[in-house]
Amino acid sequence: MRKVIIYTQETCPPCHAEKLWFKENGIEFEERDVRKNDQYLYELIELGAAATPATIIKYEDREEVILGFDQTKLSGLLGK
Repeated sequence: MRKVIIYTQETCPPCHAEKLWFKENGIEFEERDVRKNDQYLYELIELGAAATPATIIKYEDREEVILGFDQTKLSGLLGK
C-alpha cells in the first residue's frame, strides 16, 4: 500500500505537468496547494524543499521524497 502526496501551487507549470502525468498513468494522489493552506507550506519547508512540486510517496515501512518533477525517478518508484 502506498500514498502519493504532491505539494503544489496554482502558478507552477511543473506541478501541472506532474499532476497530468499522474492522471495519464492512473496514479491516485493527494494534492496539497501551499498557497491555499499555510500548514501545507510548513510541511513543504519541513521536507527541505524551496519550490514546488515536491512529492512524498509513503509506503508502509518508508517514504520517498522527490523534489521537482523527476519523471524518471517517479516512474521507477511507482512502477510506471
